[in-house]
Amino acid sequence: MFKIGEFSKLSQVSIRMLRYYDEMGLLKPDRIDTFTGYRLYSAAQLPELNKILYLRDSGFSVAEIAVLLKNQEQDFLAEQLERKRDEIKATIEAEKQKLIKLEVAKLELTKKRTERHYQVTMKAVPSYHVLSLRKVIPNYFSEEELWRDLATFMENQKIKNFGQSFSIYHDQEFKEKNVDVELCVQVKAGLQVDSKVFSIYETEAVPIMACTMVYGAFSNIANVYLSLAEWLQEHPYYQMDGPDRQIVHRGPWNEKEERNYLTEIQIPLIKR
Repeated sequence: MFKIGEFSKLSQVSIRMLRYYDEMGLLKPDRIDTFTGYRLYSAAQLPELNKILYLRDSGFSVAEIAVLLKNQEQDFLAEQLERKRDEIKATIEAEKQKLIKLEVAKLELTKKRTERHYQVTMKAVPSYHVLSLRKVIPNYFSEEELWRDLATFMENQKIKNFGQSFSIYHDQEFKEKNVDVELCVQVKAGLQVDSKVFSIYETEAVPIMACTMVYGAFSNIANVYLSLAEWLQEHPYYQMDGPDRQIVHRGPWNEKEERNYLTEIQIPLIKR
């Protein structure tokens, strides 16, 4: 048996943390000396302590570790580790987006960026026969997963893309969470599918669509909407009418460099 100081050296864990794990019920001493009151640990407890350390360093809270120690089934442990991995990946992605927004804020707030002028043009957009996948997703960054689902379905069903592919954003306001997004891919006229998730229909033609191109990273899109707002204010006889669309002509699947991305923003208009 080892006194707490000896066990601390052997395990490379501080006495303070060993006492904390004892208090939290994660790792109790093997026994307490009845005469001295010393906490006594055994070598057999080292694997359990190492498990606690692995879980702690993987981002699990004390409460989560306690649950995992009580349930030693391998399937349950694997499931919880996978869940934690997904949680950490989501956190990393969120932090990456914060870095992007920080750079944009730095440019905007210090006024050191080169002013960009986005040319707004108007055109009529015809009706399309499309394969559609519409879903409420956690945020805009989750749209990529939807495109993967749509691509997988098309591959399995041997459906070919016959033209335009675009996103429709159905929310009447900008939403940070629970975004109503519809993905559309133009398909062969007359094609039908048997699915409760995917559907095929004719989109409505849009007689007047305000369009502008965004070059570079997707983070540049915010500036484009500012330009569109200024354009609409300068042309007060038009007003927005319906959900906006985005067409990514060049993106991660066909361009290695973000600076070469090309996104088209489309906003339906009507005359007042």
